[in-house]
Amino acid sequence: MTVKLTLTYNRTPPKKHENRPLKESIESLLGQALEQLISNGLIETRPTLQITRTKDATHGDFTCNVAMMLAKQAGKPPRDVAQAIIDALEPDDAIDKIEIAGPGFINFFLAQASTLTIINDILRDGEDFGRSNAAHSEKVQIEFVSANPTGPLHVGHGRGAAYGATLASLMRAVGFEVDCEYYVNDAGRQMNILATSIWLRYLQESSIEIPFPSNGYKSEAYIYDIARTIQAEHGDIFVHDADAVMRDIPADEPDGGDKETHIDALIGRARSLLGETGYHSIFKAGLETILDDIREDLEEFGVHYENWYSEQSLTDRNLIQDAVDQLQEAGHIYEDKGALWFRSTTFGDEKDRVVIRDNGQGTYFASDIAYHLDKFDRGYQRVINIWGADHHGYVPRVKAALTAMGRDESKLDILLVQFANLYRNGERLQMSTRSGSFVTLRELREEVGRDAARFFYVMRKCEQHMDFDLDLAKSQSNDNPVYYIQYAHARICSVLSQLSEKQVTHDVVNGQQHLDLLTEKHETELISKLDAYADIVNKAAFNAEPHLLVHYLRELANLLHSYYNAHQFIIDDSNLRDARLNLISATRQILCNGLTLLGVSAPAKM
Repeated sequence: MTVKLTLTYNRTPPKKHENRPLKESIESLLGQALEQLISNGLIETRPTLQITRTKDATHGDFTCNVAMMLAKQAGKPPRDVAQAIIDALEPDDAIDKIEIAGPGFINFFLAQASTLTIINDILRDGEDFGRSNAAHSEKVQIEFVSANPTGPLHVGHGRGAAYGATLASLMRAVGFEVDCEYYVNDAGRQMNILATSIWLRYLQESSIEIPFPSNGYKSEAYIYDIARTIQAEHGDIFVHDADAVMRDIPADEPDGGDKETHIDALIGRARSLLGETGYHSIFKAGLETILDDIREDLEEFGVHYENWYSEQSLTDRNLIQDAVDQLQEAGHIYEDKGALWFRSTTFGDEKDRVVIRDNGQGTYFASDIAYHLDKFDRGYQRVINIWGADHHGYVPRVKAALTAMGRDESKLDILLVQFANLYRNGERLQMSTRSGSFVTLRELREEVGRDAARFFYVMRKCEQHMDFDLDLAKSQSNDNPVYYIQYAHARICSVLSQLSEKQVTHDVVNGQQHLDLLTEKHETELISKLDAYADIVNKAAFNAEPHLLVHYLRELANLLHSYYNAHQFIIDDSNLRDARLNLISATRQILCNGLTLLGVSAPAKM
């Protein structure tokens, strides 16, 4: 089953930077022309206009398919409708010419003067260019990573971290008020397995010969480190002999079902021998040590959170019971064999779900219900969960619970991220937290660098499988996309730094007055690409698709490199020189702005 969920909003995002209303101007002109056709009786209603930037400059700057959309209604061939629309258009100085192409596309060619102003806009706005308040400060929460604090983050978590942080950055750029949250799973069975694993390693460090369970956390690094720290701080107060620990414990059968019974019995034995105070000390030591490591890892990766939310707090504040009570009062809970079940099938789920087990303990699902209810109770207008693709089965049940409690489930977007496969020397590296055989996010960052890691993780759509090539990410060649883009930025910085060495000045105002000299094909293509930046930021933010910005920056860098190789910038003609320096300065700014949104640096030297 493949689940693809995309952010949807009740408003249409602006298609243009506030200071660059060219597309809106075309939309307004077309709207007026269509109203004229309605008055003339050629058509009865006007459709939603779809104005897109052309991929080929020979087809103009923008194109619209409205004539084909209206052909049936008008009872005329699309090209005839297109001509009628063109005839009804008011003249506009920003448009050089309009052509009908193919079956009826209307192509708009912008006047050079109107396209050149993008350079001035970028130089004026600097790092703020491309930013807007398109989302009108809508309050959004993005929850991502939220890995169990049972071990260090590995490269599989890195993709969700990079994607979530980049999405938050993009959404802030278009006017959303975004809070990032990490849901700390500090309650439940996995944490008890962790605590027991640490205790058993502590016993082994204390010279107690005791077997280690097959499904415990086996890592030789962090589990032993925590055990040694506990021993250093508490001495032997948690030591018990092997017979006391293992007496009457069911056999550990790794290939059979009894391995679960075995570890659960060990958890119970740890609790009984240590007492709740002792057991909590080991539990807390494991949780805090690993969580501190996760926090540090994410900070070093450029991922920051406004809130770290404790799962245990749901129980402490009685929110789980409150949520179950709400469902029960609404008639959505029934009892069967001592357990309480939520009628999720009523709301489209494939089967009903247990919320309270027959032993009185709440399920993970019950915690999820309470947690999501609390998100909306905190005032968020929209909630975004970024989950691993293996959690796709949880989507309908969580949405069902929100609907059952009278919440608008459409306000919850669940975006599924495929884990990344890591390759070195052409071979895939295996990862398993329990076995301790995995590459940590920290190791990845140290090997390829933060920039390459952040960039590579968002190169593809989040729901697509991804192969992370370590060798490519480390290479300093044009085949490495992040290096290629950063090198474009550095090349421009190098040109600008040469001005003082060659005793040449850059007169920005003079350059603004002579932008009309930028008529070379490399120049017009680069200007057109700069003009598309704000559109890309909007689209990437509203569609939750950071990879669009990645592809844009690669294309922009390619145009810059081609321009650099074909033309000189520091030339004797001061008018053309200043105009070209303005153009590459604007390009440098957009490269910097885009890389910053991706969480990647824009170095001045490579």
